[in-house]
Amino acid sequence: MKSIKARKQRKSFFNAPLHKRQNNISSHLEENLLMKYDRRSVPLITGDTVKVMRGIYKGHESKVATIHVKKYRVEVEGVTITKADGKKIAKPVHPSNLLITKLNLTDKWRRNNLEKKVSAETKKDIEAEGKQQLIELEKERKQEEARLAAEKKAEKEEDEEVVEEEDIKEEPTVVDKKIDSKIKTEDSPELDDASDSNKKKTPQTKNKSEGKKKKEDDKEETS
Repeated sequence: MKSIKARKQRKSFFNAPLHKRQNNISSHLEENLLMKYDRRSVPLITGDTVKVMRGIYKGHESKVATIHVKKYRVEVEGVTITKADGKKIAKPVHPSNLLITKLNLTDKWRRNNLEKKVSAETKKDIEAEGKQQLIELEKERKQEEARLAAEKKAEKEEDEEVVEEEDIKEEPTVVDKKIDSKIKTEDSPELDDASDSNKKKTPQTKNKSEGKKKKEDDKEETS
């Protein structure tokens, strides 16, 4: 920015493309880092450890969780606000209110940028610290994968137990139906009596029909 006019500076700041906005999201380095890297500020990335210098969370130190490049705001782990319904959400913080206490050196491009204006000894320290952070990051990733696998396994076991319980509940229902049908037949003697009476009546009706036929035959013979 070459113009000294405030309106032109503000216009270029708020209309800047994303690759330039990223450079504007910078915070000051702590004193020991300032002396080590020979620079006052560095653009923030996720994973940097920062300290809140202003506001109700003043003194809170944690890692950068998210960076909103379009809004020029940063989300820090543990910095939250409570909504009217009681739900907690992240509170965006302006990068000027943060102080970097530890840099995330897992990115090789960032390491290369930091190594440009430092001594050979500092370069070795940067590379060693970057390797150590990569090892720690890999351990955290494996732990997270193991935790997710354990959760999936537990959910699967719970589903299997639920299915087994449902099967066990369904089996006695069939047996109960059979028992109920037996009880109904035992408890209904009237039906048995009616069936017996029907059985007894059937031969009598047959005899009556045979007697009628004989009478008709006798009448025909006499005539």
